Amino acid sequence: MGIKYKLKLKDLKLQYLIDYFKPILKYFKPREKIEDYKDLKSFIQKKSAWVSQVTLYGYLKTRMGAKYVLMFEDEIFLGSINKAKWNIYTVALQDLCLYTISYLKEASQRHNTEKAKEIFLEILSDEEKNQIPKDILDKTKKEFDQRLEKINWENHHRDLPFNNSALALYEWSPIADELKILDRKIVLNSMILKWDSIKKEFSQLINF
Repeated sequence: MGIKYKLKLKDLKLQYLIDYFKPILKYFKPREKIEDYKDLKSFIQKKSAWVSQVTLYGYLKTRMGAKYVLMFEDEIFLGSINKAKWNIYTVALQDLCLYTISYLKEASQRHNTEKAKEIFLEILSDEEKNQIPKDILDKTKKEFDQRLEKINWENHHRDLPFNNSALALYEWSPIADELKILDRKIVLNSMILKWDSIKKEFSQLINF
């Protein structure tokens, strides 16, 4: 992508630990009702981070086995993880933004579909403070606009709404292509299963 990651090895290792545990710990906090768009934004941001990072790191650990820990001594590999993390996360954000607004539109025709882009851009603005690479930022904005042009709001939440992020996990995971081909079905299913739990949680928490 042309981005040069300049974090030092120790910084990358520390960032990896933060990335790995932060969304997991947040996921187990008491679950509050989603009563307005501010709550919805927080839900989308937290759950997208959880799904993308748990599936990415889980896949890496499963595929590498005992070598998993050793690979985090490799600065180039850590850079690849950082790049994969952002690419998967931004697509997960797209998916969950579109899913939740589509779901709400069916539940109540009063909901404004323009909120999808508004929430998405607000989250990206937050992530700029977390040093999201500019090329990934620009790419995801373009992708989101393209998806908005084609979306059917009434049916989207029932029509494979998380397929894109599952494919992103498969595409961006820093695993050799010849190995990923063998894992394709398992990798895609791991993401979809995580989203299934988020969909169930969302239906239970939504209250506006």
